[in-house]
Amino acid sequence: MARDTVETHFIQAVANLEAGPARDPGRAVHDGTALTGEICRRLFLRQIDSRLLDIAARWLREQDEGYYTIGSAGHEGNAAVAEALRPTDPALLHYRSGAFYLARSEQAGRLPEQGIRDVLMGLTAAAGEPIAGGRHKVFGHPDLAVIPQTSTIASHLPRSVGVAFAIERARVLGVRSPWPQDAIAVCSFGDASTNHASALSGFNTAAYATYQGQPLPILFVCEDNGIGISVRTPAGWVETAARRPGIEYFAADGCDLAAAYDAAVRAVEHVRTNRSPAFLHLSTVRLMGHAGSDVESAYRTQREMRADLDRDPLVRTAAMLVAAGLETPEGLLRTYESAREHVLRIALETTRSPRLGTAKEIMEPIAPRRPELIAKISPTAATPAAREKAFAGALPENDKPMTLAQALNRTLADALTVYPEMTVFGEDVAKKGGVYGVTRGLQKRFGAGRVFDTLLDEQAILGLALGSGLAEQLPVPEIQYLAYLHNALDQIRGEAATLSFFSQNRYTNPMVVRVAGYSYQKGFGGHFHNDNAVAALRDIPGLVIASPARPDDASAMLRTCLAAARTAGSVCVFLEPIALYHTRDLFDEGDGGWLAPYAPPARWPETHIPIGQARSYGEGRDLTIVTFGNGLRMSLRAAVRLTQEGYGCRVLDLRWLAPLPKEDLLRAAELTGNVLIADETRHSGGVSEGIVAALIDAGYSGSIARVTSADSFIPLGGAAAHVLLSEEEIEQAARKLLG
Repeated sequence: MARDTVETHFIQAVANLEAGPARDPGRAVHDGTALTGEICRRLFLRQIDSRLLDIAARWLREQDEGYYTIGSAGHEGNAAVAEALRPTDPALLHYRSGAFYLARSEQAGRLPEQGIRDVLMGLTAAAGEPIAGGRHKVFGHPDLAVIPQTSTIASHLPRSVGVAFAIERARVLGVRSPWPQDAIAVCSFGDASTNHASALSGFNTAAYATYQGQPLPILFVCEDNGIGISVRTPAGWVETAARRPGIEYFAADGCDLAAAYDAAVRAVEHVRTNRSPAFLHLSTVRLMGHAGSDVESAYRTQREMRADLDRDPLVRTAAMLVAAGLETPEGLLRTYESAREHVLRIALETTRSPRLGTAKEIMEPIAPRRPELIAKISPTAATPAAREKAFAGALPENDKPMTLAQALNRTLADALTVYPEMTVFGEDVAKKGGVYGVTRGLQKRFGAGRVFDTLLDEQAILGLALGSGLAEQLPVPEIQYLAYLHNALDQIRGEAATLSFFSQNRYTNPMVVRVAGYSYQKGFGGHFHNDNAVAALRDIPGLVIASPARPDDASAMLRTCLAAARTAGSVCVFLEPIALYHTRDLFDEGDGGWLAPYAPPARWPETHIPIGQARSYGEGRDLTIVTFGNGLRMSLRAAVRLTQEGYGCRVLDLRWLAPLPKEDLLRAAELTGNVLIADETRHSGGVSEGIVAALIDAGYSGSIARVTSADSFIPLGGAAAHVLLSEEEIEQAARKLLG
């Protein structure tokens, strides 16, 4: 439906309205509603502005000055939802929330023009736009508690549930929160999105929490226009899908501002008072198509589009104001024309605003780490008295040398003692202490408020972490196996990693995602318990991927990741080699070569491991073996045998897969001129490809060879050895490289 059709219909429909008897603007706009004339008039102005922003978006596109045309036309009733909320209630909004954003902006004390300008600067990719800075058109502003979302498929719903969870968790932890204690979270989405797995995860998590009696103050708002781009939503489906145990259902005609307002007030009151979820189902229409390039006539009839036009929410609000004697048709049309001129003038002004001009400028918010501050914070320990209490007098530095699993357990305990806002959670992490015992005893020591089990849903686990991070907490979620992370990878890629980029670091996602991973479990469990695929993680901009192999490295690197999350909002994935969790020996049975003492806090500053710093073993000048994870133990064993044959070997443990320690890598490579990469991930898309590229890009001209696992999933039993990297293959490749 063309914009001129929508405008013409609005003008003609308003011109034909008949005025009713005058009402006091302080009273209800009509009988049976709580919406006063004063509020109705104010929200109508924001509805007009939202509609005109959609018109401006299409005009800007025609001038080749605008870059986004998905609009809010037909959804302007969401202004009523904003009015029912408080400006301190965190809002995660979908892309048809123009009227909500403008109403929230005014509600927070800003001039109407400021909200209009925010949106127009987003449409024109202006570098001065207040949230994304020209990187995307999003609804967001830190002063409005509107958290920017780029999602089109409801991937923000697990995070939204996490925000609601974190509001209540802050009270349990006794830590500060960016939102009031009685705040509620609100997220909006379209009808088609209710079918997406991430939306179902959000609904289910909310219902699951409520079923267990856990407070979860979230308002789900579905703006149902009956169609997802070109695919129709079956009549009645949204209501059927929305009715879940523990989630109160509210519905209204979203084209009727009074009905939408009354339903929103009831829904908000339910959530705020009961601290439990509600689903607000607003029936809306979609005017002017899905986006500016959408040709609706290809999949909708003229009758269907005319029916939507007859429900235009702007016409209905205008009719309500005129019927109440609060406005005249002539006055409303003058208001519309004046607002139209005003919005288009600002639109023209924004086309002259500077835009992002360099790659450096664009990428600046991706990973803004502060290495000096991380180095300062990372070694922080609790007071001796607090540590004595946490460890019941048995300080880990006084214990015997530890395995990788034991070192991680003690480091988590130390960190929980240091950071009161830190939480550890995931499936089986509490009473059981994790499948491999890494979190054993932590819940008993620190309580169920800080160490707790979750439902079996990786999207939900990461959503809780995303919300907790936004609430300035320090979440440490556990994903039980690396293969399971792929079930929810977009929560890392599309939600966690993008937020700082699209908010210029006004919002960040501090978290350390612990993942039990890799293979070499003697064929046990098959490919879902033995996964060596990390390529999908390594191409996420700004993501930190730590891959410790030894107990002492694991402790220091975990402290570094926690400090990076705490100080810079870093998103860190901490890959822990399952096969090395309980490994004790290096060369011979009983040698204890894979154990390490737990460093006392006094030594933490000197043992600090910066992000992107490798570790070298040996002083050989003939061959450098570059490796990580399980490959470190295999390479060290192979290097000893090669040394006995007269070859001088050194082994470089990368320790960090993103960012790669390029300087250490190049230095180690040039010391020998022969590099063998021992990579336990796959031949195609594995880590070795990035290592080779890094060396070539840095100008390395020596010899390079690599040996990897096969491009295969991991089978059961002894067959696994046929597709995984082996010590024998490392030795053979080394001898071949050395001639």
